[in-house]
Amino acid sequence: MGRFVEGEDRAQQVLLPPSLEDYVGEDNPVRVVDVYVDELDLAELGFARVMPKATGRPAYHPSTLLKIYLYGYLNRIQSSRRLEREAGRNIELMWLTGRLAPDFKTIADFRKDNGPAIQAVCAQFIALCREIGLFVKAVAAIDGAKFKAVNARDRNITRGKLKRRIEQVETSIGRYLQSLDAADAQEGDVAEEKVGRLREKVAAMKAKLQELKSLEATVIASPDHQISLTDPDARAMATSLRASGMVGYNVQTAVDTEHHLIVAHEVTNDVNDKAQLSPMAMKARSAMGTDTLDVLADRGYFSGWEILACNAQDISPLVPKPYTSGAKAAGRYGKDDFLYDPDENAYRCPAGEMLTYRFTNVEKGQTLHSYWTTRCETCALKPHCTTGPFRRIKRWEHEGVVDAMLKRLNGMPDAMNIRRRTVEHPFGTLKSWMGHTHFLTKGMEKVKTEMSLCVLAYNLKRMIAILGVEPLITAIRA
Repeated sequence: MGRFVEGEDRAQQVLLPPSLEDYVGEDNPVRVVDVYVDELDLAELGFARVMPKATGRPAYHPSTLLKIYLYGYLNRIQSSRRLEREAGRNIELMWLTGRLAPDFKTIADFRKDNGPAIQAVCAQFIALCREIGLFVKAVAAIDGAKFKAVNARDRNITRGKLKRRIEQVETSIGRYLQSLDAADAQEGDVAEEKVGRLREKVAAMKAKLQELKSLEATVIASPDHQISLTDPDARAMATSLRASGMVGYNVQTAVDTEHHLIVAHEVTNDVNDKAQLSPMAMKARSAMGTDTLDVLADRGYFSGWEILACNAQDISPLVPKPYTSGAKAAGRYGKDDFLYDPDENAYRCPAGEMLTYRFTNVEKGQTLHSYWTTRCETCALKPHCTTGPFRRIKRWEHEGVVDAMLKRLNGMPDAMNIRRRTVEHPFGTLKSWMGHTHFLTKGMEKVKTEMSLCVLAYNLKRMIAILGVEPLITAIRA
């Protein structure tokens, strides 16, 4: 092969073969996994079988199985069967486990049986980051993303899908009956054989129709009028792509803007983010160990009640207001074109007239104050303002809190750019690691455990990039 780098002869024997330690460098991330797990109090975190039984076959220590999973998720190996194979051929994993190679069932059962404890390990790492002193700025960005579940779209049933499917089956039955009538009019063996096939198809379609109608009652009885047959907790989620969607979960994360660590996360099956702002903000504040917190979120989180709840907890949200004005869409003045004067408790319209307070009522659980003026009939701008006799403005009793937030947001023009580059990149990374299928487990609790392992692996990698392997090991042991 002249002048190429040549490998050793496979049959070459050596007197002193290298040890596993020689194959794992001092800056190898697997050393962080080893030290981090060894420093954990697994019994306090809630892991089962930390103390061995006096009789029976010896079990694997939970630390061994936890190391296998952390190594797997750090290296995009989430499947228990793939982890079983890697434990027998991967030198880093051999070093980590001391050449132990549990079977895939043992590995999978560990994740299934220790869900809350694994989630606590993820939270413990954020506590370590807090002790190191990383969360000084106390600013976090919140966002949600849709992750696929182990449930095909055809296995998710909604009222709309069911109605369309019933119509299709009824149409098919009608078509087969017409063909059956035509076949009955014919004679001969071929015609009889055709009639037999058509009758079988009609019977199958009628059985399918009966099955769909019985399923309809179950769908109507469910709280959100949909059921998933493979993963009962998964829900149909709309995505940003037009006329598309997926069956999965809505994963929420809070990411600190300085080091881009995921300080808090949650898995929900809510189809939108409107009710997630204050719960995620309070989780982030608790994880970061701060008394106050600034939170950045996109328009999908805009909710007056959620903004009010954040302010009550000394959390300052910054959420842009969505464009939902029907008047604006029709080319007329929107509510934002009317300026509120708190001293006069009145609105000034674009024509300079004052819309005074008239009465208060309650709509959909909100106390609303109504304002209007009687001078709209003679106003030159009326065609650009309202199609009715008067333009009325309604104001929520706590709208001053929302106005103050929007004023702060106007003073921070880069806030949404900071939010975007902080919280959207981790989602892209996690989805890339998890692959096209995303979640491998079924059920809310198991999915939460799987997400915690993904988040912990992401945070470990971030901390290794920020501090380096040896300084991080020193911090863990301190």
